[in-house]
Amino acid sequence: MTETTTSGASPRSPEFRLVTDLMQGLREDLVTDAFAYRPLPPMRTDGLLVRWLPQRIRRRSAHLPHAVVGAVALFVLLLASTGSGTDWALGSLVVGLVAAAPVLMTLVRPVGAFWAALLATEALSLAGADVGVWPRSPGAFVMYLFVVTVVAMRTRPRAAGWMWLITLLVGMVIPALLGLGEPDHVAPMAFLLAVSLLVVTVRHVRRDAAEEVSAQQEVTAVERDRRTLLEERTTIARELHDVVAHHMSVVAIQAEAAPYRVKNPPPELEAAFATIRENAVAALTELRRVLGVVRSADYEAPDAPQPTLASLEGLLANVREAGLSVEKTVTGAVRELPQGVELSAYRIVQEALSNTLRHAPGAAAEVEVSYVLGGLGIRVVNGKPTGDVRPSPGAGHGITGMRERVAMLEGEMTAGTTEAGGYEVAVFIPVRGRQEPARDTVQAPA
Repeated sequence: MTETTTSGASPRSPEFRLVTDLMQGLREDLVTDAFAYRPLPPMRTDGLLVRWLPQRIRRRSAHLPHAVVGAVALFVLLLASTGSGTDWALGSLVVGLVAAAPVLMTLVRPVGAFWAALLATEALSLAGADVGVWPRSPGAFVMYLFVVTVVAMRTRPRAAGWMWLITLLVGMVIPALLGLGEPDHVAPMAFLLAVSLLVVTVRHVRRDAAEEVSAQQEVTAVERDRRTLLEERTTIARELHDVVAHHMSVVAIQAEAAPYRVKNPPPELEAAFATIRENAVAALTELRRVLGVVRSADYEAPDAPQPTLASLEGLLANVREAGLSVEKTVTGAVRELPQGVELSAYRIVQEALSNTLRHAPGAAAEVEVSYVLGGLGIRVVNGKPTGDVRPSPGAGHGITGMRERVAMLEGEMTAGTTEAGGYEVAVFIPVRGRQEPARDTVQAPA
């Protein structure tokens, strides 16, 4: 038995692949699911011109494209009926319906409407008057031009090119085969259709470009917010590292020194303090290992202690030197709060006043700090900008950072414009556990 082997087929030529791709595109655009049901969606009512209409008219304007298609179908029906060249009323009506049917099909089956318009045009050309151009019936001319334009608006730009080529081919070949005229009779239709399709294609390109830019802007905004959030979390982690590391170091030192403060301490007490010191040192080492990864290579821990609410006067003095008129009011029994709460509260006030300087030049600000039973309340409000200085645009990074700090402390925050045209930031930070008063009660504005 003789075995035969066949060599692999030679690669197809670039010309063959090009023709194959073109035919594949034609099949996808105008053949596959050509008569699929695709109803015309309502028009948007937030356009440049529609938004100026009264509310009641604006709601109904969403179906304006449907009304335009219906009006054109009625016009084509009358035009084709009167220009049919037959004295039979029913025959004129049939001619008008044949011309109007593809126009109405654009509402539900746009690609199928193109093929129906092509067939109806040829049928009406055979029955219409000889006016010297293709299509030979005025009704068919208007119908075909309108249908192809609408279909091009509802499909991709490539389909518009295919419809123009098919129109040119049919307009040149069919009349020549039937002896109805010269190929140049299709020139008026080809020219008007080319202009119409060019306008539609430019509209498609501009719309797609606008959608792409809008989508890219949304992605950029999301990435910017995410990066801001990560940067703020990194800053918070650095500050917490310094705060917690300090307290853990104090615990370790006090646990080591405690046995020496007791004369003849029992072995159990020495062992307990040794265990506390070992655990504190281990926790401090682990804390530095985990939180150390968030430090930048050029980050250095601050030499001075982290700021607290007791440092607000220095902050207010700085912003007053920068030109901001600000008043502070403290209510309630002033007491020491956990250092993380005091640090976050200071940073929130600092960021709120910085936003006032950037976005509300010339406005006055008020800072209210309220020590209540369940925690700490902060309110920073400013008036609307005054003077000739234009506000600096912002991306909302400061608000994002404040929200992140409040969320970390399981607090609540609201931020928004006031009725007077200014801006208000209100924060409540819960503080668990009983805190003893550490400073005198202050209730007068500073």
